[in-house]
Amino acid sequence: MTRTAIVAALHDELASVLALMPDEQKEVVGGREFWVGHLHGQDVVAVLSGIGKVSAATTATLLIDRFKVQRIVFTGVAGGLGPGVKVGDVVLARSFLQHDMDASPLFPRHEVPLYGRARFEADAALADALELACERMLHSLPQQLGTSTVDAFGLQAPRLHQGLLISGDRFVATTAESVALQRGLPDALAVEMEGAAFAQVCHDFGVPLAVVRTISDRADDAAHVDFPRFLREVASRYSGALIDTLLRT
Repeated sequence: MTRTAIVAALHDELASVLALMPDEQKEVVGGREFWVGHLHGQDVVAVLSGIGKVSAATTATLLIDRFKVQRIVFTGVAGGLGPGVKVGDVVLARSFLQHDMDASPLFPRHEVPLYGRARFEADAALADALELACERMLHSLPQQLGTSTVDAFGLQAPRLHQGLLISGDRFVATTAESVALQRGLPDALAVEMEGAAFAQVCHDFGVPLAVVRTISDRADDAAHVDFPRFLREVASRYSGALIDTLLRT
C-alpha cells in the first residue's frame, strides 16, 4: 500500500486533516509530532512542516527516510504575487524556486549550487490528481463558508492557478518586497517559506511531491488581514476538504 505524507504549514490546517483520521497514533522524532494512521483506507502520515526552508527540509527527509512515505502532499497558505491571484484563490505548484538563493558570481542567481538548476518540478501525476481535487473543492466549499466569511474576505468566485511557487526564508509583507519579486520573477504566482525546500529533498530521493497553497493576502502593505480568522474559517477548511477529496477519490 502506498504511504502518503500529508504536510500542513500551520496547526489549524493540520487539525482539519487529523479530524478526518479515525486511528492516528503520535510518534515524536526530531522534535516533530508525526501522526501515523489511515484516511479513507489509505496509509498516511500527517505532520507540520515547520517554518522556513531548513525546518521544511528536515521534515521532508524524516518523512522519506524514517517513515518511508512514497508521496508527499503539502497544503498551506501563501501570499499572492501573480496578476489576478487574489485572497481565497488556490495556487497549485507545478514548479518551485528559492527566491533568496544567490551564490553569484560562482553560480547564476537562483541556481542551486551543484544542481545546475534553479527550478524543481512537482510530480505531474500527483499534481494532476490534486488539480481535480482543487476544482471539486472550489466548486462546492466556498458556498458553505457562510455570507459573513465570504464578504469579510471577498471570496466571490475563487479560482485555481497553476505554475511557479517561490520560497524564501523571510516573510514577504511589504509592497516593496512584493514588487521586487514580481519584477525579478514575473511568472511567480505566490510566495511562501517551505515548498522549494520540500521540492529539492523530494528530487534528491525521487519521491513525488505536490503542493497547494491558499492565498491569504497579496504579500504587500495591505497584507495585514485578520489572519487567525482567515486560517480558521477559510484556509483550514480548504485544506481538510482538499485532502478528503484527494484521498477519497
